[in-house]
Amino acid sequence: MKLVILSRNTRLYSTMRLVEVARARGHHVRVLDPLRCYMHIAAGAFEIHYKSRVLRGIDAVIPRIGASISFYGTAVVRQFEMMGVYTPNDSDAILRARDKLRALQMLAREGIDLPATAFGDNPDDTDDLLAMLGDPSYVIKLNEGAQGQGVLLAEKRSAARGMIEAFRSLYTNFLVQEFVREAKGADLRCFVVGDQVIAAMQRQAPEGDFRANLHRGGRASAVCLTRDETAIAVRAARVMGLEIAGVDLLRSRRGPLVLEVNSSPGLEGIEDASGVDVADAIIAHVEKGAAARHCVQKTTSYKRGR
Repeated sequence: MKLVILSRNTRLYSTMRLVEVARARGHHVRVLDPLRCYMHIAAGAFEIHYKSRVLRGIDAVIPRIGASISFYGTAVVRQFEMMGVYTPNDSDAILRARDKLRALQMLAREGIDLPATAFGDNPDDTDDLLAMLGDPSYVIKLNEGAQGQGVLLAEKRSAARGMIEAFRSLYTNFLVQEFVREAKGADLRCFVVGDQVIAAMQRQAPEGDFRANLHRGGRASAVCLTRDETAIAVRAARVMGLEIAGVDLLRSRRGPLVLEVNSSPGLEGIEDASGVDVADAIIAHVEKGAAARHCVQKTTSYKRGR
């Protein structure tokens, strides 16, 4: 298999592990910076060039698209899709997951439970917006933040108003959510590949913080998921259209709540905490997906030839 990994940094743990495993399984793999890919678009003809060369014969693409390059990165993924290349996470699925508001709306429509969330624009509605969530505390977060950035905790209604005013002054979109106090600063990262949770870990926020992200100093440990937690993680990934996803859950009095669905989940923390070879599971899944796509294309070509 001729495999491309879209990543801006070849030295990232996740990128290096995917390259290592793909080569060990006998595949030809290249890491391409998506910002160095450029596209030719014409009726019925799509090309991607990289450093003055046309990319040909690619069987599969694994996108590792960061939040800061969502628009351009997903355009590159979409171009590969137009060329008939298999990807486990297509461009639309990445964009759905990256937009927290859209993702929560889609999950709620499918009956997947999540922290109560409010969204509004006009300052005159702030008091009623907060009232919809009940008494403080509130979590206020940027709609497209990542790794715990742009996530604040307001323990009083007056503090929440001040934070909301600050976000509005920056002309940025944000969400306000209930604070699930009984989670005690812990969440669950469920790593979904295909229709299975292949690994899971619990992340615990450092002392004095409520964000459990490992990039914010959170601690990771192995965890056993309940049947409900496993099922909701798989459903959440499926709703987003992602074959590879990191689904973050909170344990609450009313059951597991989906916090977020990540389309480019990191491998280092989950592999260290769980002891599972997540990279190998990803490459094995991509092998199957690329083979299935190849069979469909051959069948379609044969029928057209007749």
